[in-house]
Amino acid sequence: MEVEWLILADAAQVVGGKLNLLGGGWDVLTVNDAFPHRQHLAVAVSFKVPWNETNQRHNVHIAIVADDSGRELLKVDGQMEVGRPPGILQGQDQRAQIAAESIVDLEEGTYFIIAGADDGEEKRFTFRVVAAPGLAQKSG
Repeated sequence: MEVEWLILADAAQVVGGKLNLLGGGWDVLTVNDAFPHRQHLAVAVSFKVPWNETNQRHNVHIAIVADDSGRELLKVDGQMEVGRPPGILQGQDQRAQIAAESIVDLEEGTYFIIAGADDGEEKRFTFRVVAAPGLAQKSG
């Protein structure tokens, strides 16, 4: 099983197998107030489940980690199982989507979103938090 994609958004939900996003696809957050900045955000992840791995439980994880300290801002661990719906073609992969939302305290800097399943390869996505012009910049 592999991670197809990760999307960072203001809000996200999966309903009836469809992903609904609000303010999705950003990778830079410009902050207009003092740090730490409290931010509501969502992470949407799509897992591609091969035919021979359907109807089995899989361990999945999503995390948001600060680059400079390794501090976890969000950690989601769970299990999922994708079945084979009636009429599916023999050998067809399935898509399973998950959306996780949280309120996190962000400092200026670089962050990673990390997602994976079982012991497979993880996918990483980088986003940055920057001070708006006129705010004191982080030194160092």
